[in-house]
Amino acid sequence: MPRIRFPRRVKPGDGRALERFRWWQLFTGRHLFYLDINRSGGGVTRYALDVRNGEDDRVAHLYRDRLQIAKSALPARLSLEEGGVIEVAQGAAGLKRVHYVTATGESLLVPDPVSPVGRRMNFARTHPIASGWVGAVSAILLLVGAGLNILQGIEPVLQIPPIMDAFGRFESPIHLPIWLNVTLGIVAALAATERALRIRYNWLLDGLGT
Repeated sequence: MPRIRFPRRVKPGDGRALERFRWWQLFTGRHLFYLDINRSGGGVTRYALDVRNGEDDRVAHLYRDRLQIAKSALPARLSLEEGGVIEVAQGAAGLKRVHYVTATGESLLVPDPVSPVGRRMNFARTHPIASGWVGAVSAILLLVGAGLNILQGIEPVLQIPPIMDAFGRFESPIHLPIWLNVTLGIVAALAATERALRIRYNWLLDGLGT
């Protein structure tokens, strides 16, 4: 689990009804997830987590049985009546954590099938081999991007006189033209987005590679 600080900024909801996910919201950055919890007296309580772009930041809206009960800017930890919490946090390319956490463990919430995450996970179920290759290529591209960023970024740091005096002069073996750096940046961003659609996050790949 990535180390995430969850400040106490949860606000009560206003009871509004949950809106269904519409296809055009694929391009607005909306994410929608569900969590079903068995009630002690029988029946099931359905929670929904609706993450949208706010005025200044992303905001997570929590619904119980389709009525809003809480909201919070990200990162957020939202407590549930039945016990446990929903933790949600955002990375550079998308969500990096959408999990239900209890004393016994944690599990990923179920994405709405029409949402971007739901479509990517459905692709993984229906085409597991192709999905595996896409995931592997994404990881390789981000690893290459992270390595190039480190090699090119460390050179100006090591040219600071006190550091150069202590460690000697360092010249990066790689100097890429601007157009190639831009192209690699775009490719790395696409790879990071693909990983975000699978709620995958690694501090090296997804932090340094983008």
